[in-house]
Amino acid sequence: MFGTSGIRGAVGDVVTADLALSVGRAVATEGYDRVVVGRDVRESGEVLGDALVAGLRECGADVVDVGVAATPTVARAVDWLEADAGVVITASHNPATDNGIKLWNPSGKAFGPEQRDAIADRVEHGEYDLTGWDGHGSRRTNPDAADRHAEAIRETVDLETTPSVVVDLGNGAGRVTADVLDELGCRVRTLNGQPDGAFPGRPSEPNEDTLQTLMATVAHTDVDLGIAHDGDADRMVAVDETGAFVPKDVLLALFAREAASEGDRVAAPVDTSLTVDDALAAVGASLTKTPVGDVYVAERATDDDVVFGGEPSGAWIWPEETLCPDGPLAAVKLVSLVAERGPLSELVGSVDTYPIRRDSLEVDEKGAVMAAVSDLVADRFDEVDALDGVRVDRGDGWFLLRASGTQPLIRVTAEARSAERADALRTEAIELLEAAQG
Repeated sequence: MFGTSGIRGAVGDVVTADLALSVGRAVATEGYDRVVVGRDVRESGEVLGDALVAGLRECGADVVDVGVAATPTVARAVDWLEADAGVVITASHNPATDNGIKLWNPSGKAFGPEQRDAIADRVEHGEYDLTGWDGHGSRRTNPDAADRHAEAIRETVDLETTPSVVVDLGNGAGRVTADVLDELGCRVRTLNGQPDGAFPGRPSEPNEDTLQTLMATVAHTDVDLGIAHDGDADRMVAVDETGAFVPKDVLLALFAREAASEGDRVAAPVDTSLTVDDALAAVGASLTKTPVGDVYVAERATDDDVVFGGEPSGAWIWPEETLCPDGPLAAVKLVSLVAERGPLSELVGSVDTYPIRRDSLEVDEKGAVMAAVSDLVADRFDEVDALDGVRVDRGDGWFLLRASGTQPLIRVTAEARSAERADALRTEAIELLEAAQG
């Protein structure tokens, strides 16, 4: 039921009001007595949210409803509002046809595997502690969560200069970014600023293909950088002052290098580029690898010597601030870096990059296919990491095959220090996958 990023799927098929009701009942029955609930801008979120709240209250939990809000706003509010858990109705960067449910702890960390399994088990078996007529929980609203989030972000930076920024909100829930930058004195322009769960301006996922308007706007105006979020603003990506999209691995390297110093560690998943290893080595720090998924990065970020965590997907975690990926916080951190260190294009140019190939191949029975892949790889190679999927170190490069946590896909990643070798490793990985399917 749960993938690496909570429950997610097509509305009316995978994600229904009945499922939301059941999840609400399960969360309350598991002993989470006070729960913060919010949702992104998708219209289906209103129905799903009402069903989830009904399930929570029916099993005795009190609900604090923060309404439409960015996912990091809701995740942070769990602690601020002295709640036991938080729930966001969101499909994050998925298309408008989808929605989902993600659960949060007071620390800002998403529910871990054991917590998710407990909820899934109750939903599967219908085991809930339904209350009588006089035992239902209460529901109240709290419209101040976004203001509190903005205040917390403002306190993390002190801008020496005030760069000009274009913020592409993707018709999503990330307005707090534009508000904070404006309050800090930056000249802010917005794109796709009207909340709309159909995402008419561009697809929800921010990447080089979907951000052509942002890239052109930055290239043809006198601004210092562009920022973009997905539908619930847990992700943040960037465009430099020339209008060029900043590769996500490079952005991870920039954030990691800035946060870390001698002896520190940075947490990132197994599909992270050698670019990050090299950037950290230059400052005497190191990378600790995790399974793919922000919950695993956040878990590792609780270690005392881990000062930052990130994923090439665009999720960034500063554990001293919060354990949830916080797109608005990342946006302000990046603007602060540009204000202090100079043009983003020059910062990007200071990071060594290597050819990396990423593919997603649709398969039937991805679990069985990955089991076959694991057997083949174990027979053929010595340097194998099975932390998440199978990652094979070939000395002059590496490749990774892993099952998507939310879709019927096998992700293939290959990287080397030359394009020819990266292509060869990609081919080797795909041939392994084809052999496993056969």
